[in-house]
Amino acid sequence: MMVQDAVAYERQENTDKVHLEETGTAMASGTRDRCQPEWNWRSSFLLLALSYLLIAILFGIVMSNGSRISSEVKKVHEQLPMKEGLFPCGSQSREWEYFHGRCYFFSTQKVVWHIAKDHCEEKNSTLVVVHNVAEQNFLQLQTKGERYWIGLNDLKAEGEWRWVDGTNYRTSFKNWKMGQPTDYERNEDCAEISVSGEWNDENCNRDNFYVCERPLPS
Repeated sequence: MMVQDAVAYERQENTDKVHLEETGTAMASGTRDRCQPEWNWRSSFLLLALSYLLIAILFGIVMSNGSRISSEVKKVHEQLPMKEGLFPCGSQSREWEYFHGRCYFFSTQKVVWHIAKDHCEEKNSTLVVVHNVAEQNFLQLQTKGERYWIGLNDLKAEGEWRWVDGTNYRTSFKNWKMGQPTDYERNEDCAEISVSGEWNDENCNRDNFYVCERPLPS
């Protein structure tokens, strides 16, 4: 069609020349307009259509790549072990708090020291053994001004404090409140984190909250 239009346009130019030579005047503009070829607007329409086609193709490529990347990210996320993500202490144990390679359970009920010890053992853990300042600060922050049993006692012999896991008391970290332990009325043989966050010896039959501790699940 474009070739035919070009031929028609050339014929119109020749007609204009002949008319000019014969009459000495140019053809009327209306006559020339009626003969003007249509290929100009058709070319514009074709270019516009091609532009839209290219845009559609590019959009399709972008969407395809975006979908593929999203799929790959989701796949990688699903392959990550849960314990390395939001729940390092186990996805089925969200009541356990993680700190520095270990898991901690903070009870919501108060019991005597011996019951607290049994409850921790039922959870495959022990009453917490405080090893250093960092762990002490973590426990103090979590206990929030309440009294919590820890795994320390001198039940076998007064003044001979022992950790439930066998950690050497003499050489290990200590954080007694000033003036403690006192063994008030010769009846305080179990250790607690007091409201101040420091340790205090207390009657083992007192009802307190408690903290259990265990390693990360393997």
